[in-house]
Amino acid sequence: MIKHNLEQHLFATATGTPWQKIGVKNHHGIVVPLFALHSRHSSGIGEYPDLIPLIDWCKENHLDLIQLLPLNDTGQETSPYSALSAYALNPLHLGLSQLPDISQNSELLSLIHEAQALNEYQLVHYQEVQKIKERFFRLYYRQQAASLRTDPSYRTFKETHRSWLQDYARFKTLKIRQNWLSWELWPQSYENAAGLTENPPSNLAEEMEFHQFLQYLCFLQLEEVKQIAEKKKIFIKGDIPILINRESADVWSHREFFLLQLSAGAPPDMYAKEGQKWGFPPYNWEAIANQGYRWWIERLSAASHFYNLYRLDHVVGFFRIWAIPFSKPAKEGHFIPEDKALWIPQGEKIMRIMLEHSSMLPIGEDLGTVPPEVRVCLRHLGICGTKVMRWERRWDIDQQFIDPKDYPPESMTTVSTHDSETLQQWWKNQPEEARLFAETFGEVYAPELTPALRLAILHLSHHSGSLFHINLLQEYLALIPGMTWPNLEDERINIPGTISSRNWSYRFRPSVEEIVTNGRLSHAFADILKS
Repeated sequence: MIKHNLEQHLFATATGTPWQKIGVKNHHGIVVPLFALHSRHSSGIGEYPDLIPLIDWCKENHLDLIQLLPLNDTGQETSPYSALSAYALNPLHLGLSQLPDISQNSELLSLIHEAQALNEYQLVHYQEVQKIKERFFRLYYRQQAASLRTDPSYRTFKETHRSWLQDYARFKTLKIRQNWLSWELWPQSYENAAGLTENPPSNLAEEMEFHQFLQYLCFLQLEEVKQIAEKKKIFIKGDIPILINRESADVWSHREFFLLQLSAGAPPDMYAKEGQKWGFPPYNWEAIANQGYRWWIERLSAASHFYNLYRLDHVVGFFRIWAIPFSKPAKEGHFIPEDKALWIPQGEKIMRIMLEHSSMLPIGEDLGTVPPEVRVCLRHLGICGTKVMRWERRWDIDQQFIDPKDYPPESMTTVSTHDSETLQQWWKNQPEEARLFAETFGEVYAPELTPALRLAILHLSHHSGSLFHINLLQEYLALIPGMTWPNLEDERINIPGTISSRNWSYRFRPSVEEIVTNGRLSHAFADILKS
């Protein structure tokens, strides 16, 4: 009866279409940062086709979901959350060896081999990968340019994505020509974004074509991943950051949608006493609403080519966001809207627009300080929240851990995130919390996280009250000796608030081939998922 009533509620929210496609049942999956994969085919960094072997592997191990970090073009940045475009995919992830018409070109093959040698490093070497792939892309484009102009599928792609593709290609062309200088320092002649896009000078048109061509290839490869996954009934979950880099095609071409005199961030809290200042501009929701939320609708439409679900980053920011004048420190910011009475109406309206105009199911990242009424609103709309087990405690009562079996169905359970310590790091660095956690759930605490205890915690995460159970792939790899790096710190993906070459450079120790053929790992999943 409970499941039946839940289905009725979820199907009744926002037309119910996303839930009907996904199904109101338990879903189990893994988080895979694409950059962290390496296979015998990949060229220095994880590539879109590297996901295909994982689809069959998930099916065999009774998993039905693969979650990715953002895959947008980040230009010279390494953080997937600092994108050059809200729409465009990152060409760095193009599978070079799977592109057509390369087998007879010795120069192209030589560049592939050169890039593949970078797979041997423990960390992703972004600059080297970018240099080699840039040479490959230029050569490959020259080889394909003649036939490209008469290719009907390419013309269809350009027309389908015209609303963002030309602005992106124009912006990236100018950005490169200006040595990646901020667009706010570009010559006055670059100011008319619309005019430059619609009628590009001949000396820039070919470069724009090049960037559109790369997007065409990216879309083809990632769309194929989704098609293969759907045939196997495996869902792909994307990640859509709420904010966009100030240095992006979107801000450059739609300045009216952003409050450029402000920076988004977070107020002071127990983790950041001075608050946080992210540098990304908050949205001008009034301007976006005046155009029918078209920018967000088109953003979701582009993402739906690849994903069935998506992580809705910093979901509370749609209700209210901390905004800081550029000349002020983070703690001197203020919430927008300033009137608390407007928070729920604003957020609920935006959420409904997103639900009604996309077939993808959102799962909100509602971690940190979130007003209770926001979570009530999300549940009413059928939008799941996120439950990180180590942070789910009765903070206002006795600080005891909440039993995962008591998590609401409209949620996703996980033991860690890409921004947090791994489970094993937390166990080592926070022994008092780990002891309380173990004792709460009837486990015997040990200073070292034993394989048996790790297995028990992962089992618990997959048998919570949530409908979704998803963990970082390395949390499972750590069950098998030799499948994670000897140094615990090397398994962490990102340390927020720090600038380090290690951030976002994480690479899985085993190759894709080693992961999908490891029998002990498959046995571990059988133990984790069994009742």
